[in-house]
Amino acid sequence: MTTPTTAKIDKLLADHKIMVFMKGNKLMPQCGFSNQVVQILNILGVPYETLDVLADPEIRQGIKEYSNWPTIPQVYIDGEFVGGSDVLTELYQKGELQQKVEVALAS
Repeated sequence: MTTPTTAKIDKLLADHKIMVFMKGNKLMPQCGFSNQVVQILNILGVPYETLDVLADPEIRQGIKEYSNWPTIPQVYIDGEFVGGSDVLTELYQKGELQQKVEVALAS
């Protein structure tokens, strides 16, 4: 991964408490897993930002190296990698995602 790609990812994570690297965007998810993440975050009613990895091949590959996680979408809360749609769904169902989000937004 190139230094500019790492710097771009670092800046996105610093600028947004909840950041989702996904296929498509929050208005038009381009895969079911990305859509699931968007639906969960919309239900929580929290502010979040998305980046369409389909429009940025360097980020698409770079984010996988950055997190050491092979799949998209990837969710970061307060700069920390949380996981993909399966992990987010599990945390939501357990009630742990709401707590994680509240703590991040309060800081």
